[in-house]
Amino acid sequence: MAFIKEESEDVKIKETFRVKHEEDTEEQTDLVALKEERQELTRIEEKDQYERHDFMNVEISIQSKTTSSQKEVQKTESNSYFTCHQCRKSFNQKYNLKNHMKVHTGEKPFICQQCGKSFSLKQNLKRHIKSHSGEKPFTCNPCGKTFTNKAQFDSHMRSHSGEKPFTCKLCGKSFTRKGSLKSHMVIHTGEKPFPCDQCGKCFRHKSTLVTHMKTHSGESTCNCKLCGKRFSNKSTLIAHLRNHTGERPFTCTLCGKSFSRKGSLKIHMVVHTGEKPFSCDQCGKSFRHKATLDSHIKTHTGESPYSCRLCEKSFSNKSTLNAHMRNHTGEKPFTCTMCGKSFSKKSNLNAHIITHTGEKPFMCSQCGKCFTREITLTYHMRIHSQEYNCHQCGQRFSDKRQNGSSACNNSRTISWC
Repeated sequence: MAFIKEESEDVKIKETFRVKHEEDTEEQTDLVALKEERQELTRIEEKDQYERHDFMNVEISIQSKTTSSQKEVQKTESNSYFTCHQCRKSFNQKYNLKNHMKVHTGEKPFICQQCGKSFSLKQNLKRHIKSHSGEKPFTCNPCGKTFTNKAQFDSHMRSHSGEKPFTCKLCGKSFTRKGSLKSHMVIHTGEKPFPCDQCGKCFRHKSTLVTHMKTHSGESTCNCKLCGKRFSNKSTLIAHLRNHTGERPFTCTLCGKSFSRKGSLKIHMVVHTGEKPFSCDQCGKSFRHKATLDSHIKTHTGESPYSCRLCEKSFSNKSTLNAHMRNHTGEKPFTCTMCGKSFSKKSNLNAHIITHTGEKPFMCSQCGKCFTREITLTYHMRIHSQEYNCHQCGQRFSDKRQNGSSACNNSRTISWC
């Protein structure tokens, strides 16, 4: 019995140990499962956070791109939105418009302490100060000339290279300096943004206005010693003196004709080129010079503000009135230096001088025949156009006034096309 009892206790101990071992094993299994579950949960959370991070990055990127695009649109929309109300010039920055307005207001807040000269922009003052210090760090190697700033140096170098990078989009003319292109553009636009406060006359360039203002202030330091006439600047006086001396330093390379002023040579050159860049919007007629176009436009509007006090005849421009007044006074201020003959109009003198020189600058493009006057060439061209041809004999005439009795021997009556 004792043996059975002992064996029974051993079995009980083993059973207890087995049950405990199973409980421990189950607990360990549960712990492993719990650990794996936590790891899986952690992995899922990390994945979720990673995906959420990616989404946030994409969202931030989209917002960034949207903001950048909005800024770009705002920048684009702001371009050329700052417009000068006086001359309609546009700028992409308000600061540039503010600087530009000083051109119209005449504001010059930057003053040189050494000479008192004023400037509208600070950089212009800095550039000017170098003229006092004598500082000229930019030297031209070909000619040795020195300059205070790089812009002047670069512009000068183009005089050696012949480079003209600034081109007019309207007529194709090129320039070495941007400022020269800007000055040229007003020829096409007709813009005259600089008015005189005293007489209302407008000018294309500020420098011309400044010179004009001296005629009102009486500031004319340049006087002609021969006739006493006063001028606002030395260059105008020099040009005037050539009227007394007869000097003509500006010569046309095509026909050899000389002029006392460079501007007169430029006007003359269009005679050879045939260029007529100024067209009337109403009738399409073209002109070589803008002044001639302006006078022509008044024939459409009927505007004749210049009236003769003697016969009440009206004219569209002052120069025509002045020429007309000489018919009343008998004045003939234009004298031929070769024969002494005088004329009331300069154009008549020019036409007369050709009789001495034998010059025939107006050539027919179809037959090569040359003429002394442009009007004669115009009449001649009608012969080629067959505008006035006789149907009976085939003879060609330059105008309709040449009737049958004087021009056509075959018939007294001519049938015109």
